[in-house]
Amino acid sequence: MVKPLAVALGDPAGIGPEIVAAAWAMRRQMNLPPFFAIGDRRSLAAVWDGPVQTLGGPADAAAAFDEALPLVQVDDPGEIVPGDPNLAGARCALDSLEIAVGLARTGTAAGLITGPVSKAQLYAIGFTYPGQTEFIAERCGVSTGNVVMMLAGPSLRTVPVTIHTALADVPRALTTELIMTRARVTARGLQRDFGIAQPRLSVAGLNPHAGEGGTLGREELDIIAPAIEALRLEGLDITGPHSADTMFHAEARARYDVALCMYHDQALIPMKTLDFNDGVNVTLGLPIIRTSPDHGTAFNIAGKSIASPDAMIAAIRMAGACAARRCAG
Repeated sequence: MVKPLAVALGDPAGIGPEIVAAAWAMRRQMNLPPFFAIGDRRSLAAVWDGPVQTLGGPADAAAAFDEALPLVQVDDPGEIVPGDPNLAGARCALDSLEIAVGLARTGTAAGLITGPVSKAQLYAIGFTYPGQTEFIAERCGVSTGNVVMMLAGPSLRTVPVTIHTALADVPRALTTELIMTRARVTARGLQRDFGIAQPRLSVAGLNPHAGEGGTLGREELDIIAPAIEALRLEGLDITGPHSADTMFHAEARARYDVALCMYHDQALIPMKTLDFNDGVNVTLGLPIIRTSPDHGTAFNIAGKSIASPDAMIAAIRMAGACAARRCAG
């Protein structure tokens, strides 16, 4: 039997608490797997008047889920005002994340869904990681070079080979080895967690028209194509480099399971255009399941009851499906 999922509420002043509460309220109509929240009860009370049951331990979550939102309490985040973040709230978010990762690592939770956090607030309390992904990888004993960020929605899956890299620095950051590592982790993740026996990978070029045979740049010839050829020899179903401007229309998307893109916006612009409200950030390559809604804290609308829970619902549903596949396998 698959255990409940752990959902870290994120920054208590952001939209995390209200979209998790909204997801629980829609649990039946959305057919969501059991989950429990980790954070401070007051962050929920500030934005929602629904039932919350503070747990004695995560083992009680499944029994509570039908009647109330189960909660593992994280104490003392200071004053909570939706839309007004503070350092105490950042500590609460970090403590929630630490607990959630630990529960997923020990198998007490079937997987982890992370609510949105403020990096600026986390950095102010001494957080030294680029983001939650790197923190989770370190806690799981996995090199950050061996994890992959995949953005997944109903219409498209994309993987940025380079992530938070300035556009001017992308050509220097791209290597044949980096592309091969990203592709291998992606293929294994799609097999293990998404049930795709032979994943089809499509690789974008870096330059316009995929370099136009070298006249618009040589990265395709010198870096990207050698990676694709080596991966084909390993048995991967992989094509490219393709011109990125023709990769994302409906007919093209039908020919692959995931698009490997060379830089952040090349991956995220088509994903957010097609699946903005349903986009899920999935971390592949971890021993645990981790998903997250593909949006931020939205402090400007927190507490106004207008934040859409769709991406959180999609993240919970996807984590549950991945957990069920791992359990069955």
